[in-house]
Amino acid sequence: MNKKFDIPGEVIYIAKTLEKAGFEAYLVGGCVRDLLMDKKPKDWDVTTNATPEKIIDLFPKTVYENKFGTVAVIHETLTDETLRQVEVTPYRIEAKYSDNRHPDFVKFSDQLEDDLKRRDFTVNAIAYNISNGQIIDLFNGLKDIKDKTIRAVGDANERFQEDALRLIRAIRFSAQLGFAVSQETFEAIIKNADLLKHISVERIRDEFSKIIVSPEPMSGISLLEKASLLDYVIPELKEGIKVDQKGEHIYDVWEHLLRSLQHSADKGYPFYVKLAALFHDIGKPKTRRAVQKPQLGGRTPKLGLGSKKAYTFYGHEVVGAKMTQKIMGRLKFPKKTTDNVVKLVRYHMFFSDPEQITLSAARRLVKNVGPDLVWDLMKVRICDRIGMGKPKEEPYRLRKYESMIEEAIRAPVSVGMLKIDGNKIMEITGEKAGPRLGFILHALLEEALENPDINTEEYLNKRVVELAKLSDQELKKLGEAGREAKEEIEEQELAQIRRKYGVK
Repeated sequence: MNKKFDIPGEVIYIAKTLEKAGFEAYLVGGCVRDLLMDKKPKDWDVTTNATPEKIIDLFPKTVYENKFGTVAVIHETLTDETLRQVEVTPYRIEAKYSDNRHPDFVKFSDQLEDDLKRRDFTVNAIAYNISNGQIIDLFNGLKDIKDKTIRAVGDANERFQEDALRLIRAIRFSAQLGFAVSQETFEAIIKNADLLKHISVERIRDEFSKIIVSPEPMSGISLLEKASLLDYVIPELKEGIKVDQKGEHIYDVWEHLLRSLQHSADKGYPFYVKLAALFHDIGKPKTRRAVQKPQLGGRTPKLGLGSKKAYTFYGHEVVGAKMTQKIMGRLKFPKKTTDNVVKLVRYHMFFSDPEQITLSAARRLVKNVGPDLVWDLMKVRICDRIGMGKPKEEPYRLRKYESMIEEAIRAPVSVGMLKIDGNKIMEITGEKAGPRLGFILHALLEEALENPDINTEEYLNKRVVELAKLSDQELKKLGEAGREAKEEIEEQELAQIRRKYGVK
């Protein structure tokens, strides 16, 4: 089979250089798969029958710092990271994998088939010759792409025993590509799941992260659980399976968290928001308490239809934040990411009764999570709501809270905006602390609101001398006019914010 693709000139140059020197050169792996699926490859891999030493001789800038033969050809002048470093690997035969991670040694080969048969999945074991457009498909990868199937190359048990990270990679590709894992491959994953204990947490974290940022993270996490792999990633999530919530929740904790995560993916939210959506109720199983419906009067948490029992989860956000801190630390996520996720989990239960929301409560929330992260907290709350099965992202009460948060963090209209303060005025004019000082500041503020260009030290220092010469009555009149102008502008700004969110 032959086919032509649009290949970057830098990649063509590498292949042509190898061929001119008498060697074979094929694109291989994920880049071929992506080309066949009409996607733009994220990286480019070339395989050849040239040895590492021959490859190095052919290119002016290379990096070779591994024992597996891979040579990175560097294009220093490029800003495109996908092309700046192209990996060129000799055909190779791999020995036994004693540690279920790396081959004990590799032997270079002159046969393309030797290289393809050692690869993980059929969709990644297709080679493409740039010069003549020939596609080499020895393991029916084209059919599996057409059928949207992830299938191990050859014996699945052998592939997973060679590198146990392939267990989770199969799930990751399923979530990334929207493919199903073949029955025999999935059975082999379950059979070999315990091999994942030999893999470093960093490698596991990286594959897990790719699942989180995939188009179908809900499916990916669900498959990890079905394949008995979640125990080696985040076993705490399994505690939510079949943990009923009742009330407004129609799903158990497990499904609620997965649906919240999926909504974050559908909306394209930042990575740390996606993690917070997955973890926000992780503390519920440890804090669930049953509450019986009172016979006469009294008040109890919302009950499910026809139910005589309700559940409370007091403090689950605090417990969940501690659990999240432990999980993020165990998986060795960066500190900044960890801090963001923990804060979002800790404060996701902010008060949101539209009749009782206060500006002071909004200010406390901003203080707790920070003015930047507070908007991500709103995103987590939206995911929480959709994860409950609610039809709307933002009901009135959430829009009301967003409005108040914007009010809380907006730049205040105050004398603090001025590039002069009371101490400086007293220094320049000799005025004493008292009402006249306030009148001068508010008179200056009115001028600055009318014409922001006058808010300079040079102008204000000169102007206060003029104002200080006025009588108490004249100064009071100017000061009160300034205070009224400030209040009018504040009212206009707040009205504009509330119109923006459609609240009163």
